[in-house]
Amino acid sequence: MKEEIAGHQSIIKYQNNEFTTVDDMIATEFPLTLYVNREEFATIVCSPTHLQELVLGFLASEGVIRRRADIQDIHLDDSKGFCHITLTKELTHNTAHYSKRMISSCCGKSREFYFVSDAATAKVSMTDKTIKADEIIYMMEQLQQSSTNFKQTGGLHNAAISDGHDFYIHRSDIGRHNALDKLYGYCIEQHIPIRDKVLIFSGRISSEILIKASKIGVGIILSKSAPTDLAIKLAHDLNITAVGFIRNGSFNIYSHPQRIVK
Repeated sequence: MKEEIAGHQSIIKYQNNEFTTVDDMIATEFPLTLYVNREEFATIVCSPTHLQELVLGFLASEGVIRRRADIQDIHLDDSKGFCHITLTKELTHNTAHYSKRMISSCCGKSREFYFVSDAATAKVSMTDKTIKADEIIYMMEQLQQSSTNFKQTGGLHNAAISDGHDFYIHRSDIGRHNALDKLYGYCIEQHIPIRDKVLIFSGRISSEILIKASKIGVGIILSKSAPTDLAIKLAHDLNITAVGFIRNGSFNIYSHPQRIVK
């Protein structure tokens, strides 16, 4: 299957008191079912791009793997929407929590799935990384400029991982957590240390996004939007610097401000 994050769709548009038929770009939604050691593990609804990175990042964030070497074989059949993963070890998770559980692309009750392994896999950041205020503004501007797919569809989340100066990689997905898993998977594949990296994100910093950032291992998360109160509490507990409302040359620091300098 050709990787396409969006496709053309004929729609009816109402504008200036008229109905017209126009061609529009619509975000692609794709279900990918994972089998781990021949056992059905989960189905992720995602954008059909960078799927191997998504699988690696998802399994790592759920504590199934710690490194690329934990996977003996990975076979992606994206024409049918399946990925078969063989580990170098037994699957020790209680699969009753995972089997056939849908991972939704939107915000909702299906996200309770992540609470199964959050306590075991969330990490307290130990980084002493600092970044300058003008670098924060610059990185968010770069993320916005890179988000061509969002501009076309209006239906995608965008994220990037950076050393505080330049992006390592930028990824988009209909699911905000999927975009972060793709970044995590890229770092695993490329053997990039994550501890001193910065996560730049287009959407709201919810508790699930803050937990995902802690699972990845970053100590700083930047967003153009706002955090929730629970996300701020978790950021304090997990020693993560959360910065939001990065817009028009200003931003708010919600936790651990010592990492942000002039």
